[in-house]
Amino acid sequence: MNKKLAAALSGGAVLVLTLSGCSDDSDDKVNDWAKKVCDQVQPQLQKIANANAAIQQQTADNSKPADVQKTDSAAFQQISKAYKALGAAVKSAGAPPVDGGESTQKEAVKELNASSVAYANLKTKVDALDTKDQAKFADGLKDIADELTKISTNGDQALKKLQSGDVGSAMAKQKGCQKPTASAPPAAGSSDSASEGSEASKDSGTASDSESPSKAASPSASASEKS
Repeated sequence: MNKKLAAALSGGAVLVLTLSGCSDDSDDKVNDWAKKVCDQVQPQLQKIANANAAIQQQTADNSKPADVQKTDSAAFQQISKAYKALGAAVKSAGAPPVDGGESTQKEAVKELNASSVAYANLKTKVDALDTKDQAKFADGLKDIADELTKISTNGDQALKKLQSGDVGSAMAKQKGCQKPTASAPPAAGSSDSASEGSEASKDSGTASDSESPSKAASPSASASEKS
């Protein structure tokens, strides 16, 4: 029932997680900018990875609709907050010191904020599904998975541009921009999301809507594509 959703998540835009360059060609100013962003990224990447892992754990055929709904709702809320924090991170870092850096930064922030809104909308939609009718619930999840696929594939051009060239090479060298390993899945409730937000703020030293600012990727964990 939830497998298409998990598969859609795993196929999301990878953004910063695709960075693998080892170039040392970037100058100090670019490296400093990359460090400023990436130092704030890791808590948000971790939240996204954990949220995706939680959804993937609810992919069994015998999963109860109410349990799936609760898990997916909490995960979408967590991802939405993480993207908002990622947009705040890129904005607070200022424009990268490269040609066209200001416009690239603005477009990246715009995309990250749009992703935050999109995931918040998915939470609203999953909350509205009828868990008492399994067939209708499954159809509703399919529609959400289809929408998630569109979100994952249609809105990352500016972010790809941000992670290209010297800026991309500089970010690739930063530990904070590396792919995290999913830990325990988030509890299905906003109170846990809020507590995680305060922890992230402590990590980053910067608060934005109780989240630490950052930039990065969509789901990285692999998921079964079986339907």
